Amino acid sequence: MAQPSHPLAQPSPASEPRPLRAPLRTMPLPALGADSLIVVPTYNERSNLEALLRAVLEAAPLAHVLIVDDASPDGTGELAEALAWQDSRVHVLHRAGKQGLGTAYVAGFRWGLARSFQRFLEMDADFSHDPAQLSRLFAGLDAGAELVVGSRNVPGGVIAGWGLGRLLLSKGGSAYSRAVLGVPVRDLTTGYKAFTRRALESLQLDAVRSNGYAFQIEMTFRALAAGLRVVEVPISFVDRRVGQSKMDRGIFLEAIVVVWRLRFDALCGRL
Repeated sequence: MAQPSHPLAQPSPASEPRPLRAPLRTMPLPALGADSLIVVPTYNERSNLEALLRAVLEAAPLAHVLIVDDASPDGTGELAEALAWQDSRVHVLHRAGKQGLGTAYVAGFRWGLARSFQRFLEMDADFSHDPAQLSRLFAGLDAGAELVVGSRNVPGGVIAGWGLGRLLLSKGGSAYSRAVLGVPVRDLTTGYKAFTRRALESLQLDAVRSNGYAFQIEMTFRALAAGLRVVEVPISFVDRRVGQSKMDRGIFLEAIVVVWRLRFDALCGRL
């Protein structure tokens, strides 16, 4: 019987089996958070704090976290100090009393701007913002955005655990704010955001006057008015699993008034 003449037709020796294909080589994902500060305001969040810090630093191991505590009666500030002693990436800024969400973020941003951080993120302490989705905010910054808005109102965004009334209030509040201010951003009240250092330095933090959830509306509007590149990325927002919501009627009324003040200031060139 004639033997095959082409060398590729020779069978491989039984002792040297050849794999069908080369094994796939997986590359590890780059660690997130270099030059970044994540600001987390707290008031009575002791039951969430340790687990939150663990999850945040697992998601962004190169980041630093600043806890801004408003003298929480439940000992959140003391626990934060203990955790900071254990991990050099954790820092604590104590304030004399409950002074509001907006001023907490501004104080945290100022703390970071006085240091060498180049990226600033904000998030709630109650796990309504999933630490695993920090990568979406970092990806937006990597793509060139100066403000990344973690949005519940774009395709892929989710709100879970809210009743119909609160859902309508949130959606209606964003729609109302968009209509008054004439801006394209679909989620103006979200508190899951990322800023570049340049963005914060250009926003004139001294001029920010809102303190409750209206602070979120004001920061995004100021960024748009300053011509910064703002993008929305979808996030999953889950109602807090422990503790009580900080939302009250005063915060809601402030937001209604603030959008008209912002609109008037913009028309008068005072932003």
